[in-house]
Amino acid sequence: MTSTKMRIRLSGLAACALLLTGTALAAAPPAGPAPSVGEAPAKDAPWLPEAPVVPAERLERGAKVYTEVCAACHEAGMARAPSPYILRLLPPAAIHRALTTGAMREVGQALPAEDRAMVAEYLSGRPLGGPPAEPPLCLDSAAEFNASEPPAFGGWGLTPGNTRHVANAAAGITAQNVGRLRLKWAFGFEGASRVRSQPAFAGGALYVGSEDGRVFALDRETGCRRWTYQAGAEVRTGIVVAPWKAGDRKAQPLLYFGDVVGYVYAVNARTGALVWRDRADAHPSTTLTAAPALHQERLYVPVSSLEEGVAGAGYPCCTFRGSVVAYDARKGKRLWQTYVVGEPKPVGKSVTGTQLLGPSGVALWNTPAIDGKRGQLTVATGDDYSSPTTKMSDAVIAMDLRSGKIKWVHQALEGDGWNVSCAMPDRSNCPEEDGPDYDFGAASILATARDGRQYVLAGQKSGDVYAFDPRDGKQHWKHKVGRGGILAGVYFGMATGSDRVYVPIHDAPDGRTYTDPARPGVYALDLHTGKTLWEAPNDEATCKERGPQCWAGVAAAITATDDLVIAGAGDGWLRIHDAATGKVVWQYDTMQEVATVTGGKAKGGSMGGGNGPMVWGGTLVMGSGYAFAGRMPGNVLLVFGVE
Repeated sequence: MTSTKMRIRLSGLAACALLLTGTALAAAPPAGPAPSVGEAPAKDAPWLPEAPVVPAERLERGAKVYTEVCAACHEAGMARAPSPYILRLLPPAAIHRALTTGAMREVGQALPAEDRAMVAEYLSGRPLGGPPAEPPLCLDSAAEFNASEPPAFGGWGLTPGNTRHVANAAAGITAQNVGRLRLKWAFGFEGASRVRSQPAFAGGALYVGSEDGRVFALDRETGCRRWTYQAGAEVRTGIVVAPWKAGDRKAQPLLYFGDVVGYVYAVNARTGALVWRDRADAHPSTTLTAAPALHQERLYVPVSSLEEGVAGAGYPCCTFRGSVVAYDARKGKRLWQTYVVGEPKPVGKSVTGTQLLGPSGVALWNTPAIDGKRGQLTVATGDDYSSPTTKMSDAVIAMDLRSGKIKWVHQALEGDGWNVSCAMPDRSNCPEEDGPDYDFGAASILATARDGRQYVLAGQKSGDVYAFDPRDGKQHWKHKVGRGGILAGVYFGMATGSDRVYVPIHDAPDGRTYTDPARPGVYALDLHTGKTLWEAPNDEATCKERGPQCWAGVAAAITATDDLVIAGAGDGWLRIHDAATGKVVWQYDTMQEVATVTGGKAKGGSMGGGNGPMVWGGTLVMGSGYAFAGRMPGNVLLVFGVE
């Protein structure tokens, strides 16, 4: 090794505990799902003509530099050094930015400019382009922060209890006028392949995050740009806006969100200036999937991980522990962190000699429901990553809001140990339990019936929906709605209203054989009994002309009004159902190409993740595109109004 290379390696070892951070704007278009390192996008990918493949010689050079300079930290599981799996999820601009002006600039400065670019292209599998187009800057009144308009909703779940319900008077879209919905404007996330960040209404603006890490404040009426903030990595979560008293012109409300590498951000809603940022957990595979919950000046952040996806043969599995972190929302001071499993310890070795550790896993990838009356939050958990399995996985947990102390736990499924090794030819890291990988991905709900009774509701990837007593976690009822599976069942978010529970079912194929048929679509249950009230299955024939990435199920969160249920599906269709019968009363194909406020064109794809429909004041907003886990890409935010 030359002396120059040796200096680069040493500086990399010194700096690799740092992580990607927010920087000045410098973005490039990501394209397609995260491939394996150096892998070109799939040949059947419909967006391939718009996503040129990185030349082989650049991939080869990028691989060489990464191996010599970066791999020692990123492949050794060093704290705060994102694993290669996470790096592959990042657009090339985020990696290049980190090496040029961000946390890894000490390493990057020792590299030629072209080497920095080629490392970014090698890791992402995508070419590094120029700055993306942005909407025109707002002028005059459109640029003004409207102090008379506090946030329409208290957070991702629209209510503190995550009911995802909007009364007709606030929604402005009803069974009587839904037929007059028309597209008002569209915003294209240039070069993006997924739209995961649920927008927020406040101050006359729409606030929304993007795959390349930008957060936009867009004028709600026209789509012009008030400001842009550049986070360090993809903004996967919804945007949460702090409330203020209507008309308070001195108010300085904050926006809260998280990114794919585990940072929590607080940004000034008026200006886009960063107020504070903190990494929720030091584990190298930490990620934030769910939007935080804001309650009485405290921010509650559920912590998830991508370690489950990197635990193949040879990986010392596993060390991540799911948790909830509470912050002082204004100052960013960490108040408490409650882990749901204990410290992992060596528990033997795999058949190939790899060290195994446990307990581990139990990621939290859904927004907590706030129960102010009882001073608690409820959050639902994922599976264990390794043996021994715990009593906290696939469970609903209640925590004290002030201290983080666990008040009660209801485990729905025991012994669910699973990681990606279980789906690989070399299964040496697969826990002896071998799944079935039935996480609770959807957020728990605190629902209040018309008679005043309250229930904690939870939907599982098994396809089961549960109702618990919020006082002690005692189960009231359980109803199997979907077939279930690794990519199936209830995936991200149910809704309630009018004593009904509205349940989206994904039920995508996952390579397993099931006795029950798939049941993609939307279903309504009686809140008190769990009895099925209506069924609205999606016709899988809608995917006939859309290729193998099209699945008809509903993986995205859904939203309900008093008389409508709004759901975006994996087949690219946004549908509105009659809440009393399930009948589809309006639909829109989000995969049609539309003109955008940036002057270009964009189109949607599958809808998925925590990105649910937002409806308020006669406006309906939905992001479309979800090139993740094999689904159809897209890059559009659609804004509809009643004509």
